[in-house]
Amino acid sequence: MAWFLYLIECADGSLYTGIATDVDARYAKHVSGKGARYTRARKPIALLASFELADRSSALRAEYRVKQLSPADKRALAAGTRTLASVLPDSERAGSEHEAGGLAQP
Repeated sequence: MAWFLYLIECADGSLYTGIATDVDARYAKHVSGKGARYTRARKPIALLASFELADRSSALRAEYRVKQLSPADKRALAAGTRTLASVLPDSERAGSEHEAGGLAQP
């Protein structure tokens, strides 16, 4: 089953990074106040991007790497000027992802 890493912009200008199998449903939970504690406090305003990964394990590893990035690097990832592959270690790059970044706001 495919998993996705996603980036959400919050009302305070911060970016939230998460993983899910259904990004639209998960984003709806964040918007309704039933998502992560972080987004309950900081109100999500836009789904910036999502990236498909092969499985939950790959998604968790990618999430960890993305959370280590600066806000500017996360925005570059969402804008498509930086690739998810550039964030992952070499051992995880080969065939582990399909990028779908640059999503329109839901």
